[in-house]
Amino acid sequence: MLTRRTLGRVAAAAGAAALATPAIAQAQWPARPIQFIVPWGAGGGTDYHSRTIATLLERELRTPVTVVNRTGGSGVVGHSAIAEAAPDGYTIGAVTVEIGMMHWQGLTRLTWRDYTPIAMMNLVPAGVQVAADSPWKTLKDMIDDIRANPGKYKSSGTGQGGIWHLAIAGLLQSVGLAPDAAPWIPSDGAASGLRELVAGGVHIVPCGIPEAATLLRAGRVRSLAAMMPERVPAFPDIPTVKEAIGSDWTLASYLSVMGPKGIPEAIAKRLEEASMKAMGTAEWKQAMDARGFGLSPMPAAQLAAFVEKSDNDLGGVMKALGLARS
Repeated sequence: MLTRRTLGRVAAAAGAAALATPAIAQAQWPARPIQFIVPWGAGGGTDYHSRTIATLLERELRTPVTVVNRTGGSGVVGHSAIAEAAPDGYTIGAVTVEIGMMHWQGLTRLTWRDYTPIAMMNLVPAGVQVAADSPWKTLKDMIDDIRANPGKYKSSGTGQGGIWHLAIAGLLQSVGLAPDAAPWIPSDGAASGLRELVAGGVHIVPCGIPEAATLLRAGRVRSLAAMMPERVPAFPDIPTVKEAIGSDWTLASYLSVMGPKGIPEAIAKRLEEASMKAMGTAEWKQAMDARGFGLSPMPAAQLAAFVEKSDNDLGGVMKALGLARS
């Protein structure tokens, strides 16, 4: 026969077991495969980074990491899938610079605050590319000419309101020019814009320096400056914007690893440590070198500070261009 004391002991034991369950689950994590969502199509730079780190995370975490491309909605579909997943560490993904743009455009309410930052995979620094036969030898030459002839020189490299459009608009704004002083010609991407640059159809392509690497090394285009606080190691001869004209404007497209908001701290820490270790391997460096990417890993806290600043900077430029709806 159960007495009150016995029932109390049973209840207390059950309560203790319930409280211990999350701790046990975290200690056993990962106990099944992890899904890595990529909001962009197969074959692109984000997909390349994601598949590379997924392979290395499998080794670090000793569990399968499956890459799933969830495209659509200009990145909204995949980013939503990451944010809306159960915060148990079994769904993470590639959160890219567009998360700091889409909410300003009114495409989604999601911001970087809806995620658990894990680690920065890489930065793709914007550069100011001109044709090899351009009369501009320095960034100052270009800025002075645009200041004297607003609206005359065309720029391109992505769609209207895309990351590289904001790169040149923010640069112009930082030196007191109208953000549209070098009118934007929309293109399908950096490759298309660079073809137009070489053909003479546009004058400036402010795309990622790695995207222009082949033409830079072939001597068909010239980069006047990098929009980074420090020179890009792979292209040490390209000055920073600060060095060239004294402006503090910086911009880089980023690729990060994040999960849904609310991942338990212990699991998030294991993901962070595994990601940072993966990006310190020779395999990661070789993979980045093969595509002309640099190495810009950041732990979670540094990543959070970076994406917050990026969000604010991009929002400011989009408002100036009349592209912000929120």
